[in-house]
Amino acid sequence: MPRFTPGELSVMGVLWEHGEMKPSEIQERYPEPIKNPALRSYLTILLDKGHISRRKVGKAYYYKAVTRQQSAFSETVREVIDAYCGGSAQALLLNLIRSEKLSEEELVELKRLADGEPPGPPKRRRKKS
Repeated sequence: MPRFTPGELSVMGVLWEHGEMKPSEIQERYPEPIKNPALRSYLTILLDKGHISRRKVGKAYYYKAVTRQQSAFSETVREVIDAYCGGSAQALLLNLIRSEKLSEEELVELKRLADGEPPGPPKRRRKKS
């Protein structure tokens, strides 16, 4: 599966979240201002890569994601593991634990998961500035 550029990933994010849409609807929901030619370029590239499909209704085209978000995420994580962690998922997890300075509560939750217990409700972490 080809990698996504940041712009392509933003288009995919809109489609994953909102489903099938016309370009004008994607443009309205795009995370930052984007000009129509740039958006259409992303759509063309994503079509060529096979990540999205389109259908014509009257004069309008509607686009939808073909690549599922979970499969794109899994592939990206696998690329990170292979490129930066020598193929070791354990090395990735240890690096994340060290670099993210997880709270004691988060470490306890990881221990619960490692012990095979079901996960608790997800908690959002603040992005680092």
